[in-house]
Amino acid sequence: MAAILSLAGSNSSTSINYQLVQYTTSLIEGHEIRLLNMARYPFPMYSQDEENQKGYSNSLVELKDDIQNADAIILSVNEHNSNPSAYFKNVIDWLSRLERKFLLNKKILLMSTSAGKRGGAGSLEVTQNMLPRFGAEIVSTFSLPSFHENFSSNEITDDRLKIEHKKALNTFLETLK
Repeated sequence: MAAILSLAGSNSSTSINYQLVQYTTSLIEGHEIRLLNMARYPFPMYSQDEENQKGYSNSLVELKDDIQNADAIILSVNEHNSNPSAYFKNVIDWLSRLERKFLLNKKILLMSTSAGKRGGAGSLEVTQNMLPRFGAEIVSTFSLPSFHENFSSNEITDDRLKIEHKKALNTFLETLK
């Protein structure tokens, strides 16, 4: 049994990426799941002055510990102007200052969704290229386009996308055996 940390890279209380993470974790059996709602993790904008004057917050240290105590991570990143949100990038900046390889040996199912037809593809690509610098192994990816047309009643409604999602999840879970 693996310990899986699940979260969205969004701090919105109505995050569709968080809904995708919740759905994904509902499909997993036989593993210990820890679901984090990042809307409860406020972090100041990173600056060296802030770091020098105040150091690292307890929330940041706890998040880093949660990541390091997990065997694997399910992450769905939101998109702002074809990139990860400033909030998500800020969290990465803080974590990497606390410990550069904070994702060392972490297997990751990386997902993204958006209201648009590209499903957060820009953010997914940027994040997929960024996380290995911090030690992550991206095992599989999934993008859900047009969230409001393809997700309802807490599940993916498009059969083709549901199969794609299940395949990405199964690929991820197979690496945890």
